[in-house]
Order: sequence, then C-alpha cells, then structure tokens
Amino acid sequence: MNGSRASVARLTDEILAGAAGLPERLDVAVFPTAFHVSQVAESLRGTRFLWGVQNVYPATAGAFTGEISADMALDLSCTMVLAGHSERRSLFQESDLNVAAKVEHIGSLGLTPVLCLGETLQEHKDSRTLEVVSRQLGVVVEQVTEPALASLVVAYEPVWAIGTGLTASPQEVQQVHAAIRRQLEARSPELALRTRILYGGSIKPDNAATLFAEDDVDGGLVGGASLSASDFLAICRAAS
Repeated sequence: MNGSRASVARLTDEILAGAAGLPERLDVAVFPTAFHVSQVAESLRGTRFLWGVQNVYPATAGAFTGEISADMALDLSCTMVLAGHSERRSLFQESDLNVAAKVEHIGSLGLTPVLCLGETLQEHKDSRTLEVVSRQLGVVVEQVTEPALASLVVAYEPVWAIGTGLTASPQEVQQVHAAIRRQLEARSPELALRTRILYGGSIKPDNAATLFAEDDVDGGLVGGASLSASDFLAICRAAS
C-alpha cells in the first residue's frame, strides 16, 4: 500500500528509462495498487513490461463491497494476480482454502496466479519451514483444476525475511524451492517443469544474482526494493 499518482508516474518513467539492456528472455511484471493499475497500464502499454493486481475476490461480480474482481483486472489488461501473499494471510485471515479458491478463479479466467507461500519466524525457528510450505501448496494442488494451473507461478516468501533485511541463505532457498518442485511433480511432471518458482524475501541488488544462480530459483518477487527503480532494475539485470 504505497504510492500517489505523482510517485507512481515517476517510478514508472524511471523503470522505462532504465529498461535498455534487460535480458530478452526475462519477464518483468509490476503490481501497483488497484487505484493505480489504470495509470500504470497506460504508461506500460506497448512496452515489454507486464502488470497485474495484488489481490482479487473470487467471484465475477456481486455484493462484495470494497473488493475487486479478476474481470476488472482483465478489463485493464492485467495478466497476473497475486494470491496468498503473507500479509493477506496474516492481516486478513485468508485461509489455505481461501487462497486455493482465488487461484482457481484467477487461473480459470486466463490470468496467471502468482501463489505466495512462506513460514513465519517462529515456524522457521521451530524447523517447520517445509511442513508449512507443503501444507499451503498442498491445498492448492488438491483443490485447483488443471486448466487453472496452466500458467501457475509460485513465490516462496519467508515471512520472517519480508522487510526485515534478513534473507534466507541460497542453500535454504534452494532446499525449499526443490521441495516445492517435487510436490508439483507429484501432481503432474509437466506442471513441475512449466511452473516458475520465485523467491521473495528482502531480495536486493547485492544478493539477487547469488539467489538466481540456484537451480530451482526462476526469478524474484521483489518487495521494498521495487520502490526504487534503480534497485528494481539491478535485480532484473541480475537474472542474466
């Protein structure tokens, strides 16, 4: 929940100005607030950049005051939607079943669901990381239909590393990503191969390349660093 029309315009302009030289095979998407999606869409239309929204309600329309729908996102040419971000789970009590319903709804409309998974600091200290991530992913794998999983992206975001400056080691990240890949493979080998697994958790220009070098890390879900165009672009370049 950041930004004004002026700051969003400035950030978008700076990202576009610095985009030269980004790896050609790199997909870059931004997720502004719902208020700013239309503005960002107009700025980025016709460029290499994609855009999406941070959350939707899993219904096409109806009496859900204050919510936005995936159809509204499509109307603004969004291609991606976040689902299950740790703040949605913790602050708004979204359950694993709620998140699975959103993934089904998003994917069934042809949008790409970006499924966020991750453990809290206490769960991490209790060595329950793989247990928690497996549970969160398991509900989606069990509940969501194959068509809705067609373009699934998974983002592992350890809650204890979001905005704290703490970062999981590359070895820890790879361990979790490999476990996610194996769990997807149990549902479908093709699903495991095509699903991109991102890392999110205080990813910064100085650690991005090391994290991206791990076998099962396919990119990043960038948090605070995305509010700086230079930092965001440096992370993007690290993907080369």
